[in-house]
Amino acid sequence: MDLNNLESLSFSGPELILTGTIILLIVLDLFIRNKRNLAVVAIIGCVASLLSAFDLYTAPQGWLFHRMVVLDNFCLFFKIVTLLAAICAIWMSLGSAEIKQVYQGEYYTLLLTCALGIFFMASSSNLLTAYLSLELVSLTSYVLTGFLPRNRRSSEAALKYLIYGGVASGTMIYGMSWIFGMTGSLDYAAIQQMLAKTEVNKAGLFMSFMFVFAGFGYKIVFVPFHMWSPDVYQGAPTPFTAFLSVASNAAGLAILIRFFYPGISAVSAAGDWAFLPGVEWPQILLFASMITMTVGNLCALNQRNLKRMLAYSGIAHAGYMLMGLAILTNDGLSAILFYIVVYLIMNVGAFLVVAMVANHIGSEDIDGYRGLAWRGAVVPAVCFSIFLFSLTGLPPFAGFIGKFFLFAAVLKEGGAFIILALVAVANSVISLYYYAKVVKVMFLDTPDPGDKAVAIAGHNFTLMVPLAVLTVVLGIYFSPLSQYTTQSLRFFIK
Repeated sequence: MDLNNLESLSFSGPELILTGTIILLIVLDLFIRNKRNLAVVAIIGCVASLLSAFDLYTAPQGWLFHRMVVLDNFCLFFKIVTLLAAICAIWMSLGSAEIKQVYQGEYYTLLLTCALGIFFMASSSNLLTAYLSLELVSLTSYVLTGFLPRNRRSSEAALKYLIYGGVASGTMIYGMSWIFGMTGSLDYAAIQQMLAKTEVNKAGLFMSFMFVFAGFGYKIVFVPFHMWSPDVYQGAPTPFTAFLSVASNAAGLAILIRFFYPGISAVSAAGDWAFLPGVEWPQILLFASMITMTVGNLCALNQRNLKRMLAYSGIAHAGYMLMGLAILTNDGLSAILFYIVVYLIMNVGAFLVVAMVANHIGSEDIDGYRGLAWRGAVVPAVCFSIFLFSLTGLPPFAGFIGKFFLFAAVLKEGGAFIILALVAVANSVISLYYYAKVVKVMFLDTPDPGDKAVAIAGHNFTLMVPLAVLTVVLGIYFSPLSQYTTQSLRFFIK
């Protein structure tokens, strides 16, 4: 299927619904006095877009908009993950003291626009589309990071994000220009065919891919492109930080997988992947994975601010997911998709608890969690412990199953990848220290007489408790999710 612009519209339901919701929010913001109603409209739009995305699973796969984007199970998976993350972020925003300070019409509009950009990142089949969609996500992210009024920390984070993002984007598009010069095309399929048929300068090809990898790596917070992450996570509104930590990282992985796998790798009739001659990038990913998870965990050890700790934790988890990319197999890719869903559940849950507690004590520091379980917040403390132990990778939580799939896929390849698996296990042990430290503070430390009691709004429980339950359930009964992620690996490659 190769459709023109008008024909493609009938297969663009999720994007059209989200675009319509964005326009509707802009208009309603002029008339509605109670801005909380805008959040309801945004959630309804996301749910409608989600249903439309599920409906597209029955549609034929193929190229849309003159081969600029592609429709397949892989892109639909990331659209669904993005919408789920957006719904959770909007729900968190309803009870957030930070969001009450901002212009909510603009906030929800920008959040959905960021989600729309992620849609195109996941489905881009052309370097031009990939760059434009990444810039759409980046620009909205810069604004949302600095959205808190009269907050120096938020403004500083936005400025750092903008500078790092500008440098990464410039580096990436420079690499793309090299690829275009060597292959004569921006289309992934044409690039793959040209690299398979013709002999190109290997040094130039290697450098071009490294430049592109830098741009994508900045979005996924791989080391050394991670330096913006802690400041941005700490300075941005917490609901957007939760969205950014999951959806943005997932989008970066989607665009990276789409580029490196169908773009510059060959696939056999049996479904096995093999890198093209002169593009030996799995070894680079192997070292990047080990360095990323190690730096993330070591830097998280002494953090006192929970949002910064979760930022460095996110860097480490990006390193874990990078393992699945390095081994160049369907098992590795399936493990990444499974881990993305699991990471969505446990990481959004962790940020939700941080936001709930910060609403009452006005702090995100670990000291503010002293004796939290005995200050009227035993349920949030238990849920937070579940999320943290799942992030560590302890059984019987979903994080353990996610890491098990990743480690199993890596060990199956043997050779140097056994070292990668051992480094990942060692890093998981390191992460237990700083996660368990928070649990110890909540349950074993005695609260000071001046520590405030924490009363949690009822509507927050409607998101926090289901996320905690899912974290436990998926650690025991994970077969349906595993089957779904395996089916989502159906790339359209022609």
